[in-house]
Amino acid sequence: MKNAAKIMIVDDDSEIREIVCVLLESEGFTTLEAANGETALSVFSDDVDLVILDIMMAGMSGYQVCLKMRAESNVPILFLTAKNKDSDLTLGFSSGGDDYLAKPFSYAELLARVKGLLRRYQTYRGKGNIDNETPLEWRGIILYQDRNAVCKDGEELNLTDKEYQILRLLLTYRGRLFSAQNLFESIWEEPFYYSSSNTVMVHIRRLREKIEEDPQEPTLLKTVWGKGYRIE
Repeated sequence: MKNAAKIMIVDDDSEIREIVCVLLESEGFTTLEAANGETALSVFSDDVDLVILDIMMAGMSGYQVCLKMRAESNVPILFLTAKNKDSDLTLGFSSGGDDYLAKPFSYAELLARVKGLLRRYQTYRGKGNIDNETPLEWRGIILYQDRNAVCKDGEELNLTDKEYQILRLLLTYRGRLFSAQNLFESIWEEPFYYSSSNTVMVHIRRLREKIEEDPQEPTLLKTVWGKGYRIE
């Protein structure tokens, strides 16, 4: 594999780390292991392309590790979790996670999630083909499609890849109403389930915190109750 992606596996279960490493390396990926959050943060660098992060670990939890990584990087983070209540998933997404996989998981599902996240991240970082290089401008926001960057009132915003994709989609079709299902299937490129609405809602909230003057009273990214979201 050319320029093999480097994937960090953070889990306090050595057996899980070994299994995941063997699986990913058999697909041509490069792997890096960490047995706890402290070690993960000490060896984390900008050449890591994806992090697979256990939530329940001794010491720092996966949520805490994710928050610290997000302070310096937009690398995709895939949570491994034995917890799958909506409240747990909301906390995971709020801390900056991009996706989650419940234990026990199938190897096929893990690979599918990993490849999907990497594909979208590579496009976000400008490694894919950009069809339209014209900036999208609207009410102080400029979205530069050629370098996947967003500025508001002249200041660059630190958006994750999914936040960027949501904003680009809504700006491209300004005024069009997108349901939660429309957004999820367009951005995550996966089938929509009941819990997917919560995933979209959390990412919309995080995006509003970065683009709105008052996220509690949004004037840019509107909710049409019971129908979806739009930028007017």
